Amino acid sequence: MSATEPQPVESQATAPLLDVEHLVVHFPIKRGVLFDRTVGCVHAVSDVSLTLAEGETLGIVGESGCGKTTLVRAIARLVDATDGTIRFRGEDITHAGRRALVPVRRELQMVFQDPQASLNPRKRVGQIVGAPLRLQRGNGDGERNGRGAAARVRELLERVGLHAEHVNRFPHEFSGGQRQRIGIARALSTDPHLILLDEPVSALDVSVQAQVVNLLDDLQDELRLSYVFVAHDLSVVRHVSDRIAVMYLGKIVESSPAEELYVKPIHPYTAALLDAIPIPDPKENRARERHVVRGEPPNPIDPPSGCRFRTRCPRATELCARVEPPLAEYPGGHLAACHHPLNVSEDEVAAAARSPLSPATAGEELPAAG
Repeated sequence: MSATEPQPVESQATAPLLDVEHLVVHFPIKRGVLFDRTVGCVHAVSDVSLTLAEGETLGIVGESGCGKTTLVRAIARLVDATDGTIRFRGEDITHAGRRALVPVRRELQMVFQDPQASLNPRKRVGQIVGAPLRLQRGNGDGERNGRGAAARVRELLERVGLHAEHVNRFPHEFSGGQRQRIGIARALSTDPHLILLDEPVSALDVSVQAQVVNLLDDLQDELRLSYVFVAHDLSVVRHVSDRIAVMYLGKIVESSPAEELYVKPIHPYTAALLDAIPIPDPKENRARERHVVRGEPPNPIDPPSGCRFRTRCPRATELCARVEPPLAEYPGGHLAACHHPLNVSEDEVAAAARSPLSPATAGEELPAAG
């Protein structure tokens, strides 16, 4: 196995609900008047691997533009993968056709970032929440007739904290938090096992964010749902995730159990994201030492050689420009892709380099621990 080959974000389950291997999503850039020609591509997702167990929540965090949304849209088959494999319940759905995806759609649903944009303003709430039921029934699922579907819609609205009489209202008559609850009710309508949440609280006020996060937590316990929770705010992800994966410019640079990540970040980018979380005490907030990330992310059309974070990393060396760091395994179920890791001893760095997960680069001297 090569030193630059990324490894999956491992889960404890032996038979994962979701298994993504070496996923690549590129968007071609075309120019021309009469004839289009491809002149480049946007490297949105680059060789990402992850797994998700039944009843587990995987948080995916990173700056805007790092590929989080593209990743979950590819898993939901709303975006076609350029390369790699997506398996759901052991079945390869990477290139499954429309008919083959019908049973998958029942068990895999998505909640979008902007609740106003994701709800049809011309439809009433009852029509919006009941649409998946009608579609599934039209594809051969005859479990519910029209009357049963109407009762199911009312049940779902009450389950997410709304009232049954809201079925005849339009989306514009609700607040942002209520619209997101409608989106969650729609996702629950087919009794899914996996819900992909694309920044579901980023457009909401802080107090409403807490309400929606608590709702998602309660629904997971009640229905044994699995979540992939995308966000750019580590303070939000901490409350809902069992494991967290940190993305930067299309790649996963660190992954670990949630609490382990907050106690001992290994990648400098993760440390900078954690330091950006404000502390309620103003004196303590001003006095703490910060890992600062300067500048803007590189252009995803032409990502840097070696480590993609090196152009903004204060610890970068010439090695970082020449060799892409693999995901190395550290104690506590921690994976990180960095030549100069933080908060680990020299012995742990040497052990990580010797492990089967991340062989040391031939001819390279091991970097010192941070």
